[in-house]
Amino acid sequence: MAVDTQAKPNGQGNEQVGYDLSLFFRLRMMFSAFWNSPVRIKLIILVVALFAIILVTAYVQVLLNNWNAPFYDSLARRDITAFFHQLGVFGIIAGSLLVLNVIQAWLNQMTALYMREGLARDLVNQWLQAKRALRLASSGLIGVNPDQRLHEDARNLAESTTGLAIGLVQATILLLSFIGVLWELSSGMVFKVNGMSFAIPGYMVWAAILYAGSASFLSQFVGRRLVRLNADRYSKEAELRFALMHANEHMPAITIAGGEENERRRINLDISAVLAVIRQLAIANTNLTWVSAGYGWLVLIIPILVAAPAYFSGGLTFGQLMVAVGAFNQVNSALRWYVANFGPIAEWRATLMRVTDFRKALTEMDDKTPMPHTLVFEKAAPGTMVWTDLEISTKTSDDATENGFRIAEGTVTINAGEHVMINGDHGVNRRLLFEVLAHQWYSGSGTVSLPPMDDMLFVPHTPYVPTGTLREAICFPDDPDAYDDAAVEAVIDKVGLGRLKSRLDTQARWDRLLDTEEQKAVGFAHLLLAKPKWIVFDDAMDGLEAEVQAKAFAMLTELKDATLIYIGRSEAFMHSMSPRILHLQSLAPHEHSTDMQTPPETAGAMRAGGKKASAP
Repeated sequence: MAVDTQAKPNGQGNEQVGYDLSLFFRLRMMFSAFWNSPVRIKLIILVVALFAIILVTAYVQVLLNNWNAPFYDSLARRDITAFFHQLGVFGIIAGSLLVLNVIQAWLNQMTALYMREGLARDLVNQWLQAKRALRLASSGLIGVNPDQRLHEDARNLAESTTGLAIGLVQATILLLSFIGVLWELSSGMVFKVNGMSFAIPGYMVWAAILYAGSASFLSQFVGRRLVRLNADRYSKEAELRFALMHANEHMPAITIAGGEENERRRINLDISAVLAVIRQLAIANTNLTWVSAGYGWLVLIIPILVAAPAYFSGGLTFGQLMVAVGAFNQVNSALRWYVANFGPIAEWRATLMRVTDFRKALTEMDDKTPMPHTLVFEKAAPGTMVWTDLEISTKTSDDATENGFRIAEGTVTINAGEHVMINGDHGVNRRLLFEVLAHQWYSGSGTVSLPPMDDMLFVPHTPYVPTGTLREAICFPDDPDAYDDAAVEAVIDKVGLGRLKSRLDTQARWDRLLDTEEQKAVGFAHLLLAKPKWIVFDDAMDGLEAEVQAKAFAMLTELKDATLIYIGRSEAFMHSMSPRILHLQSLAPHEHSTDMQTPPETAGAMRAGGKKASAP
């Protein structure tokens, strides 16, 4: 199996964009996903019911085609009694077909519904397994705009798979049903040439196969670009939707900066990219229409022309001619199913390719080493966290430029209940240490021994407030019923959001209704509820007023046994917690200055592991 790659513009490596997988492999992957889905039983029942309905419908259609002979013969004889009798027969047949068509339409919709449910839930479950979504985002183009693959591509694939599969089964059953009728009619077609009579076994059948086969060949030749163009279109549409969503989410900042014109240009570039692909699709579909429409019009006369020699020689009655024409059209329609659905098939293959590539990339995330020089993670002794010879690299690939840092104090042991603040040289990306502790960054060397992850709570620099109720946001990632009402209301009062107690169960975009300070207060409320043993901050107080920081850390004093690790710079944390200070030292030899401007004598004390009650 070969993996397609595309070189990055900056030459920093290859970006994964897809897989070279066979159609059979992709179908088997999706079948496995549906087979393991909770909706499997419902789908099996619906498929069996659909198959039965299609069989009955095909039988009634054969009856309708055979009805042509007595009906048209009654017209040829001008027999009005037989004519009205055949109209009654037609009413019964047509009414039966109407009922069957309505039942089949309902079953079609239900099958598409459950297929989408199974596919969408499977993709979301695969995407949100531990660390997969984050790793996928750094895997190149395959991880760009996952929402498109999870939503639009999943919807298109479920609906088109249902429609095409049912159409294929129906066409196959009709072909098997009518090819026998057409073969039997062909046996009565006797041709007379120069006084000689002869018959061609299956004459009408071979004519239908030749006609439909030539149409299929020309459709494949003319429309072969449609699969790639449809895949490109879905990708460009996703980029446009993301650009619109991103601009909408950040419209206040854009407006304040007067950047509407800049955003307009960016979005127009994405619109132009979408329109360019659609223009190519329009040309390809127009070329395909020459074939599909041309063969569609010719089919009005071709069966009559094929059967005309036998009819004019007296081998067929007018009614039998019409039966032969109807059977020819049914066989031709079944054989031309591929031609008539070439465009939808191309779209289906494009969505199948995007969804299976996405799913395979997700399932391979667990087996991949996400970065070079992987750090070693171990379980720490109870009540400790140990960093042994820890060096963190910024390299994400073997050929990327090195710009990492290390712990200046060497091997560090943090005991339960300690308060630690970690600073570093200018240019050091302290956030990578936070990501290492959260098992999100793996590039570097040394050993990181951590307590159980269930005992740790990570407070990021940028707070996350999920959509839903305020109670759900405060309890996130726990369930809303994990804490009783009294506890939730108590922490809301402590963090200064008491005015919102009456709106705890109100559905709203709280990430928009609350400012940054209030969003961080929501995170602190969860922290006070969860009472973790180890808390790691990623400069979470940056940008807040000093008195707000002081109030926040004063609340943490209630967590008497909690270990607090603050990565970043906070005077309030220094004065409230009297932490031990650690230092991140750049691996670049020319960088020695620190962001705290630490005097040499103080730095020596820090490296000795002493605590400092105030800023140096």
